[in-house]
Amino acid sequence: MDKLSLTESTDAILGREFLTWLWYRSDTTPGAFTDKNGAQFSVSMEQRIVVQAGEGESRETASVSGSFSPLREARFGLGTGKKVSRALLRLEKDELAFQLTLKAEDFSLAGLKTPKQDKNDREEDPDAFLLEKFYLLEICVDLLDSLYKRFLKLRLSADWQNEVSHIGHWLTRLD
Repeated sequence: MDKLSLTESTDAILGREFLTWLWYRSDTTPGAFTDKNGAQFSVSMEQRIVVQAGEGESRETASVSGSFSPLREARFGLGTGKKVSRALLRLEKDELAFQLTLKAEDFSLAGLKTPKQDKNDREEDPDAFLLEKFYLLEICVDLLDSLYKRFLKLRLSADWQNEVSHIGHWLTRLD
């Protein structure tokens, strides 16, 4: 395996572990996240989750979606060794709500929806709408950075094995 493939593989592994951990944490303590300034925000996994195991031709994938779905099939997939490879997330901070799909393999964002903006600002200052959109994007990226920083701190600590045990108990919990 060349160096680039190893890096891609490591990124994908960390990405899947991150999204799996994030699902566990958002399900058990949804409002217990803090941003870089210590302000609380919440995270929830929304109607679509994709879980995968294996590589290449032996890859197994389960995609679950549905409004108000408890996502049992995806949780079952986690119990069989799969990890989250793509998830629809909802981040809420103060009065702001963001929705996006995050892919584990390269941390790419898709379908990012920012909070609605006041259309009256466009008439007063044509640049205000764009500047506000950039501001909202920055908030969303900062929240994602805070989540990943918290995950990495835990993942690289001695407490990680304890967290894995808690995730295992969460998986066996009946909904």
